Amino acid sequence: MVRSPLFSAAAFLLTASTAFAADVDGLKRDAWSWLDSQTEVLETANQNIWSYAEIGLAENKSSKELQDLLIDHGFSVESGVAGMPTAFIATYGDSGPVIGILAEFDALPGVSQAASPTPTIGPNPEAGHACGHSVFGVGSTGAALAIKELIAAGEIDGTIKLYGTPAEETGIGKVYMLRAGYFKDDDVILNWHPSDRNRASYGNTKAIVNVKFRFRGSAAHASAMPWSGRSALDGVELMSAGVNYMREHIKPDARIHYVITKGGGQPNVVPPEAEVWYYIRADTFEDVTGYFGWIKEIAEAAAKMSRTELEAVEIQSEIHEMITVRALSEQTHKNLSAIGAPKWEEQELAFARTTQLEFQDPFGRAIGSDDTPALSTTIQPLPDNPTPARASTDVGDISWFVPIGGLGVASYGYGLPTHSWPVVAATGTTIGTKALVTAAKTITATAIDLYTDPAFMERVKADWRKSRGDAPFKTLIPEGQAAPLAVR
Repeated sequence: MVRSPLFSAAAFLLTASTAFAADVDGLKRDAWSWLDSQTEVLETANQNIWSYAEIGLAENKSSKELQDLLIDHGFSVESGVAGMPTAFIATYGDSGPVIGILAEFDALPGVSQAASPTPTIGPNPEAGHACGHSVFGVGSTGAALAIKELIAAGEIDGTIKLYGTPAEETGIGKVYMLRAGYFKDDDVILNWHPSDRNRASYGNTKAIVNVKFRFRGSAAHASAMPWSGRSALDGVELMSAGVNYMREHIKPDARIHYVITKGGGQPNVVPPEAEVWYYIRADTFEDVTGYFGWIKEIAEAAAKMSRTELEAVEIQSEIHEMITVRALSEQTHKNLSAIGAPKWEEQELAFARTTQLEFQDPFGRAIGSDDTPALSTTIQPLPDNPTPARASTDVGDISWFVPIGGLGVASYGYGLPTHSWPVVAATGTTIGTKALVTAAKTITATAIDLYTDPAFMERVKADWRKSRGDAPFKTLIPEGQAAPLAVR
């Protein structure tokens, strides 16, 4: 493992007549230069995690990659937190404000892709980083390392924590870490996410419940004596038909999607057991709770119609909508604007353009047109109001207890969707490297502002309290339920 040099005292030495706060911009510039010097280290870590492409709760090598890097740089690391072997917390410092940074590293099944601009099976044929979590985890770790160097050099008084949060794609990691008591004592938590453009986060996210419905029937020969059996698969299919009729009567913001994870062994055996896995989403957790109750009733009715048993309704996880913090978004936008968008080489632009042209959009949308950039080169303006919710993230649960700030950085071709092969392709190249370094610099700069400006820290907390309000935090997860040991 390559060790990084500590920030030298000279690099951050302030003259006796200069107030510390007055040289915050200098601290940022020096931290950015240090991160530039660590590009090769960070790129290697990303290449490794990108190649592993491990799905949620099985990110053993990916988690270890980040832990080893942090230990090598002087962090103390607590592994296997909240009952999840791949979850960890790395800490440096023991005083002052406490700032946390979130790191994700889970891949998605069925989206294998090489670092190629055309569809090609990747190093892990079963999965790929189609949401860019390899660059997410490494970029966040880079920021934590830079902040640690500032603390070690005596230029900042504070504590930095890097949270290794597994299984974001199923909303498990942060939810169960929060239930175990983590995050809540931090002053502020920062994060980022790969995107097709560059912008400070100032938007809502959807609440969600992640739930499996298991039906139990009885097996029989499907041709010789079908009347002796009861098909659990019939229960699943009747349930899903009922849910699809339900869709006409839900709010436009709601999203309901499912996969049948167990439907029988072979056609000539009446399936004695079947399972369907649902994600139920809406803009508020209150609406999600209502929809979940309705869907549960449909499942119970399907069991009666099929003369089967609804054996289990297993809530794996749930996520609440995001609480936004305007003051934190404004400062993040200011820092991102000072750093600027990643500067792309011609070969990177050509790579991204090819992925746009190769991507098969089901509606015939032209992504790689002359009017569309190959990669974003601008910083998006901060909207006046939070942007509407489209996706979900377990970061939302933390935001009900601690102010959260974040950003997105262009990491793949403009206009391309997440959870698709072009995202895997780009994040495995220097496109991903430049994105993660830009993110690390922005998070580091915002953390410096929080550590060095108590008035700004208080303004952030005041904004959060105003946005948060006094609504109770409710949960559908049974009390005492441990984190699952596997997603599937």
